[in-house]
Amino acid sequence: MATALEREATTRRWRRVEYERLVDLGLFVGERLELLDGVLVVREPQGSPHAAIVEKVGLVLAAAFGGGWHARRHSPLALGDFSEPEPDVAVVAGEPKDYIAAHPSTAALVVEVADSSLRLDRRFKAAIYARAGLREYWIVNLVDRTVEVHREPQAPAGAAEDWSYGTIEALRPPAQVTPLAAPERPIAVADLLP
Repeated sequence: MATALEREATTRRWRRVEYERLVDLGLFVGERLELLDGVLVVREPQGSPHAAIVEKVGLVLAAAFGGGWHARRHSPLALGDFSEPEPDVAVVAGEPKDYIAAHPSTAALVVEVADSSLRLDRRFKAAIYARAGLREYWIVNLVDRTVEVHREPQAPAGAAEDWSYGTIEALRPPAQVTPLAAPERPIAVADLLP
């Protein structure tokens, strides 16, 4: 439910360049924030299972993609003028040194590990990743012990809708999932879960 202020006031969306400037000035030191569609969103603290699975997923994806790629953990992606999410894992081309001057603006695969953030990851982040044209987005769903594979970004059909993915498949062990950008390297779903 919106507060009286939210109903009466006009809000302002932050641009990514403004956000990055404030980060460079040290304004948000010690805060866990992401810029999502112009809104500064506080990132939830990570419990041990979440942190352990993020590391596990990063290692599995680094092995599956091999040379020429690297798996960034909790690092920003520059997605358009209004979003700079920090996905749990993003597989990007090249080496870490390739991104000293600027964050990557795309990824071959983005993964969020979800427990308490499941709703945000399914709706809000999925729309941001689809709008950015990311072909593939996975949610490692710790609540239901599944890997949700989102593919085929689609523009909204109407003004009241947002970007989405055309296909979403929930996989459980013993299924395998094959990244679109690494078609020769299927991954066991069990290797992505606790």
